[in-house]
Amino acid sequence: MSDGLVARLSSAERKMDFPNLRPKDAATLLILDRQRNGDIKVLMGRRHERHKFMPGMFVFPGGRVDPQDSRVPVAASYHPQVAAKLAHEMKGPRSEARQRAFGVAAIRETFEEAGVFVARRAGDPWQGEGDFAAFSERGLALDLSPFRMVARAITPPRRPRRFDTRFLAVFADEIADRLPEGTGPSGELEEVDWLTLDAAKSLDLPTITLTIIEELQNRLSADPDLAPETAVPFYYWRRTGFIRELI
Repeated sequence: MSDGLVARLSSAERKMDFPNLRPKDAATLLILDRQRNGDIKVLMGRRHERHKFMPGMFVFPGGRVDPQDSRVPVAASYHPQVAAKLAHEMKGPRSEARQRAFGVAAIRETFEEAGVFVARRAGDPWQGEGDFAAFSERGLALDLSPFRMVARAITPPRRPRRFDTRFLAVFADEIADRLPEGTGPSGELEEVDWLTLDAAKSLDLPTITLTIIEELQNRLSADPDLAPETAVPFYYWRRTGFIRELI
């Protein structure tokens, strides 16, 4: 199964004559809602047509990690085995602050794009800045302990934009609040909705998004609770195609 996923990613149509940019750190959040009939739904939205990058495609909430994300306080950090996966690097581990920044960025982007607060009730008052002011005003604190890593992928070289993305997941029980508009203040995503994983695969998706959904389905069949110790796939480009290894 994994060989087919690698082959499809490697053969996806792409223009590779741009300057070779260094990938920017990014984080994506898959919020999973377990249904009584056994189905899993995931929160997705359609990128606005005005976007130059992947216009009109359906994606999970997410985006690049901002420098300030590493300075946002969290009430609880990751499970140690999740932290170890996030620290994994081919050239040395990331700092603890940078590891936390992936989860913080995923929470921030999910609020900005989908209007969803992935948080818990704060034990002590705090003052959030920027988008996180909306969290502290509601008495919500950031809790990374329920987060699980499901994949990592680096955009191939010589693409117009390159990202080194950690795909994180939480179950919908971790949603503490939502904006009444049904979308986020950035307006980047439209048609935000809960979709079964099979239904999501029929949409206009980036190839990596389709790959992550299929990786997730395979994992859930054997690991329905997303145990923190489960190895996760890491996709990166080498020479003429993608490599898939487990971390």
